Amino acid sequence: MNQLNRELLATPGPLLLIPGAVLLPEGPVDGWAVVVGDGRFEDVGPADELARSHPRLRAVRLPGHLLMPGFVDAHHHLTQSFGAALAFGEPSEIFRRVWVPLEGALDEEAAYVAAKLAALEALRGGFTTVADAGTRAGVDVDVVASAARDAGIRCVLGLICNDADDADDRGGKDDGRSGSAAVLDRAEKHLARYAGDPLVHPSLAVSIPEAATERTLRATARLAAEAGAVVQIHVNEHLAGVERSLLRHGLRPLEHLHGIGALGPQLLAAHATLLTPRELTLLADTGTAVSYNPVASAWKGNAVAPATAMVERGIRFGLGTDGTRGDGFRLAEAAEFAQRLAYGLVTGDSSCGAGWTWLEHATRGGADAVGLGARTGTVAPGLAADFLLVDIDTPELALSWDLPWELVRRGNRDQITAVFVAGRLRMWRGRPTHWDDAALVRRAAELARAAVGKARVTRAHPTSTAARERSMAR
Repeated sequence: MNQLNRELLATPGPLLLIPGAVLLPEGPVDGWAVVVGDGRFEDVGPADELARSHPRLRAVRLPGHLLMPGFVDAHHHLTQSFGAALAFGEPSEIFRRVWVPLEGALDEEAAYVAAKLAALEALRGGFTTVADAGTRAGVDVDVVASAARDAGIRCVLGLICNDADDADDRGGKDDGRSGSAAVLDRAEKHLARYAGDPLVHPSLAVSIPEAATERTLRATARLAAEAGAVVQIHVNEHLAGVERSLLRHGLRPLEHLHGIGALGPQLLAAHATLLTPRELTLLADTGTAVSYNPVASAWKGNAVAPATAMVERGIRFGLGTDGTRGDGFRLAEAAEFAQRLAYGLVTGDSSCGAGWTWLEHATRGGADAVGLGARTGTVAPGLAADFLLVDIDTPELALSWDLPWELVRRGNRDQITAVFVAGRLRMWRGRPTHWDDAALVRRAAELARAAVGKARVTRAHPTSTAARERSMAR
């Protein structure tokens, strides 16, 4: 793709784009085009028909490229980007030892830079939307919103609403006030604060069910449902969390949420790796959504969410990174790979989602799970023009027999030529088009060293270099 096309793509529009293929929900189609204007897809259909119906638009031809929906990261922690490898090789439930102290060491600038750094990585990996599960940093959450806007990514922005006795241990009360009334007052203001924002969509969050009172869990569910938003809660992620809930409530975390009336379409249950057959039924019956986070399961989990069973039960779910790595294609591959290892091999399921499942839930399914299914996630008239231009003339994809499968198994972020969010060109060949990413990375390196030095991070294992030295000594 030449420089002229980049300049045309960066114009305000409207634009008539004619790629080599367009990825629709039913699969890739050749000979189709889209009209992008006012931040959305104004028209989608056969290229010759769109050329006739929009004669005044100059056609921008994009041979050898697939136009596909942008990836949706259904679970992220944007202000944890300074931690990176601090969590590598660590056992489960690292939030107390790593994330709470690290985020607590962030001032306003550090929180902004950390969030923008995470957004940069996400955009480079083809994500056009991220769902942030709330920051523990003691700053106004609008700092994170500003970072997302400035980076140019769509963000479902969580506000942590913890109010139980041990809430501070899991991050929550950042204004010194206590009690459900104060928390719910902040929740209502947060939902109203971003109403109508083109890129930031408010959400509520509770770290884990035990971090909020039953009153707050019920009230946040109601407030989110009324606002058309989601409540993000880490649910059934680790054995320790399940056991803690059993001791406290006599119920598993998901069962506890069901018992108090907090399940429903407004709930986005992060992880949900440890599910009984009954809990799968509860998810299906209530319309609750799940963020399936396969890389996080491999890096620090006790199990892999039964996503193929969720597909069969009609359970809504998206794919999330949990801040592990911002690469949409590798996330889709991990989703398939984890299901194959955990469930497919032992049952002889060689298809294990047939490829399309993971592409679907990385895009349209993810948008639905985070509450934006009516706004993004699909190439369709009226929806936000959040999309990728993927080079399919590469050695990995040019000899195509089954493009959806190949995108899952062989796609990578190096093949992403352009990333559009709300109809604007945001990334070109891995670099932002409107701001200096190199300066951001340099500043992030400086601030990260200071923040980690200040935070009281405790690791169970040494660094890889230290571990090698110990191994050699033995």
